[in-house]
Amino acid sequence: METVMITGGTGLVGTALTRMLLERGYKVIILTRKPEKGPNKAVSYASWDVNAQTLDVDALQQADYIVHLAGANVGEKRWTASRKQEIADSRTQSSELIVKALQTHPNKVKKVISASATGYYGESKDHPFTETDPPATDFLGSTTLAWERSIAPVEGLGKKLVIFRTGIALSREGGALKEFYKPLKFGFATILGSGDQYISWIHIQDLVRLYFNAIVNDQLEGTYNAVAPNPVTHKELILTMAHAAKGRSFVTSYVPAFALKLALGEMSIEVLKSVNVSSRKIQDTGFQFSYPTVKEAMEQLFK
Repeated sequence: METVMITGGTGLVGTALTRMLLERGYKVIILTRKPEKGPNKAVSYASWDVNAQTLDVDALQQADYIVHLAGANVGEKRWTASRKQEIADSRTQSSELIVKALQTHPNKVKKVISASATGYYGESKDHPFTETDPPATDFLGSTTLAWERSIAPVEGLGKKLVIFRTGIALSREGGALKEFYKPLKFGFATILGSGDQYISWIHIQDLVRLYFNAIVNDQLEGTYNAVAPNPVTHKELILTMAHAAKGRSFVTSYVPAFALKLALGEMSIEVLKSVNVSSRKIQDTGFQFSYPTVKEAMEQLFK
């Protein structure tokens, strides 16, 4: 039985990945600040403290793989200066702790699989970003670049490294889709801005399958875009969700860009930005998406 140690294991992706790993006979250790409060009896919990730069060495030495998902939620709060610092630090400092622990303590870790984000890229409608495109120079671009650089030293320790630049993960359990769905409870399909901005998305099950594939496929290493093959406009995503969830019983409404800027401040830039990202590189490894179109994804999520 191989052991996978997960940071950010109680979040949306970590919870779904843990479920899949347990079903397939893996042992899972989740790093958390309060291991005594771990809710899942089938999982082991071990302590880590990013601020103090400490983690449970016994847990580390059991691990065959590390999946690094930890990081403050980008969309949870308004982007004040202190919140932006928290978003950046939660990613880079947690990566630095993993690197330091692997450098300092004997271990058998074969591969580190780290989350990243399509926020790495700037804005594009016509040109689908590939993994070789340069990072954006805005807040998310520079933060994501620093995030990837902070975990990169594990390669110098003889470990394989996989980085997934993840788009918007579609799940009923949380994330953006849960927020998009809230107005629909009252019959409104609410489109942000013009709705013409592109969204690169991925069904949660396909995202979790990508992480699992990175564990079982020894050949997989490097950086990959974790997005479905067919990006859509925000309007198309919202209306496809509305049809899947409500049939025809909804009213389309728009929130103008200026209102979003008032409500969200700088974060509104990300909500209104077009991000068209290519999945070709991961598909070329043989990976097949279960939900390649947003229609298939929404029909499964709202069945």
